[in-house]
Amino acid sequence: MRKIHTALDGVFIIELDKCSDKRGYFIETYNKKKFELLDLQGEFVQDNQSLSVHTGTIRGLHYQLNPKAQMKVVSCISGSIYDVVVDIRKGSPTYGQWFGTILSEYNNRLLTVPKGFAHGFCTIEPNTIVQYKVDEYYSPNHEKGILWNDETIGIFWPTNQPILSEKDRKLPRLKDTNINFVYGDDFN
Repeated sequence: MRKIHTALDGVFIIELDKCSDKRGYFIETYNKKKFELLDLQGEFVQDNQSLSVHTGTIRGLHYQLNPKAQMKVVSCISGSIYDVVVDIRKGSPTYGQWFGTILSEYNNRLLTVPKGFAHGFCTIEPNTIVQYKVDEYYSPNHEKGILWNDETIGIFWPTNQPILSEKDRKLPRLKDTNINFVYGDDFN
């Protein structure tokens, strides 16, 4: 298990070790001790899974406000996604900047999404299954989001005709949100 730094502080790609033979493969996707050695700490309380039937499905950009903010560890267990995080911590030198990477059933990678970041993804293949661990329970009263195509963020999504939920279609732009994340605050 290896941690790869990205341009956004606290956002990491985790490369997993894969053991293959004629039967198939085995991957350890989570090991608390190894995560702690990589300084990836979080007490995970919930696992979520989504199936997106169509290519070009965008889910996001989602986050939960404090005190119910979530740290996520995202994986793609079938198909592939273009996974995106956006820094939404007020005062951060990378506020409003984004990072994107491909996660797939083939590349043995996870993406960490710290508290203070919005998260979303676009499916690159049909019948894609995404799974993620979170360190805080889902809270509908704290659930928020940012419009997927906010021009001030400028994410380059791999689709021109996204499939979106009505809820995600109506999300506000970053400038119109009331975010309570401040750069330098400890959200743990």
